[in-house]
Amino acid sequence: VLPGLGGRIASLFHKPTGCELLYVNPVFQPADFALNGAWFSGGIEWNIGATGHTTLSCSPVHAARVPAPDGGQMLRLWEWERLRDLPFQVDLWLPEGSDFLRVGVRIRNPHERPVPTYWWSNIAVPEDRRVLAPADGAWYFGYESRLRRVPVPSYDGADRTYPLNSTHAADYFYEVPDGRRRWIAAVDEDGHGLAQTSTNVLRGRKLFVWGSGPGGRRWQEWLTEPGTGGYCEIQAGLASTQLEHVKLEAESEVSWLEAYGPLDAEPGGEWHAVLRGAEERLEHALPRADVDAAYAAWQPYADAEPGERLATGSGWGALEVLRTGWKLPGTPFEESTLGDEEEPWLHLLRAGYLPAPDGHRPPGQTLVARPWRDMLETAPATPDTEYHLGVAQWHAGDLAQAERSWERGLKDALAVLD
Repeated sequence: VLPGLGGRIASLFHKPTGCELLYVNPVFQPADFALNGAWFSGGIEWNIGATGHTTLSCSPVHAARVPAPDGGQMLRLWEWERLRDLPFQVDLWLPEGSDFLRVGVRIRNPHERPVPTYWWSNIAVPEDRRVLAPADGAWYFGYESRLRRVPVPSYDGADRTYPLNSTHAADYFYEVPDGRRRWIAAVDEDGHGLAQTSTNVLRGRKLFVWGSGPGGRRWQEWLTEPGTGGYCEIQAGLASTQLEHVKLEAESEVSWLEAYGPLDAEPGGEWHAVLRGAEERLEHALPRADVDAAYAAWQPYADAEPGERLATGSGWGALEVLRTGWKLPGTPFEESTLGDEEEPWLHLLRAGYLPAPDGHRPPGQTLVARPWRDMLETAPATPDTEYHLGVAQWHAGDLAQAERSWERGLKDALAVLD
């Protein structure tokens, strides 16, 4: 697990069989993806915020040891996601003798208003697999600004559950019927691979492919080493597709449990027979009832205070806790984590104005939530203040006022230079 890079699981290695279950990228190759233009491929990433890869893809998160429900230890990852102003946590533990990694996830909304919430767990696996999910239909998104429903597994003359049978990059959002177990798997031609399953709250399942065409091949080469096998992604999310969010009510939370482990299932044959066989093998390896029981056992531990600290994330959560006084058991955002990025905003909170930057430093990162925008509007006007105020106003949809703020700030900055 890489706490310095969004808490991504870089590798999931099954010791009894000597098999790596994920696509492990042999290089660290950032690309201009994600909502902040910083993303890399491989492993399992936790996407929170809005449509796309999280802004935390290449950012540090907090990490610590926490007691696990089975008496062992969990690895807790937590951070403050600034796009929606929500704290979240990811608890990882492997019970003694189990082949399946447990992952407990919780997103909290401490605000006095509802918040649109987005989550997808993205799992990179080698693309020479067949992807199995309990669905007869999917919403196909070919990056053409529209969704259309297609049958599963085959449409337009090809079985699209084999990633290399798609020419272009595409998303397939599977329609898993209500009441059906939530799972997705990717197995090789010999029937070996990875399965992901969860409690029902994590309802969506998706396949992403780069495609076999020249564009997809070029991206695969860019994101890894030449000559390395390509990958696809199997995913699980809160909503049915990634073009929608779920409503998280004021002062509430949403949580669920995921499990990741090896699956042996026959990949070839008639679709429904393949699914029945895979579900039977999954039920034998990890019964659905055991997933629900693991979730119930984890819930009392979600508030457990972290023990040994293993990594430190940002200080943005600490800043919000100082502003509001919120109590967030299990995910402490301590004042000691405040750093240079948060310091101007701490000064605004305590003194009512942004300090002048040293020398010719750029303005730094912006806070756009309404309380911070209100503070900026009442703070003394300086070029930095007008810059940050304009960003916050633009984010709120007040484009004309944002332009006026930037124009004032630019005028003041030029006056200082003169």
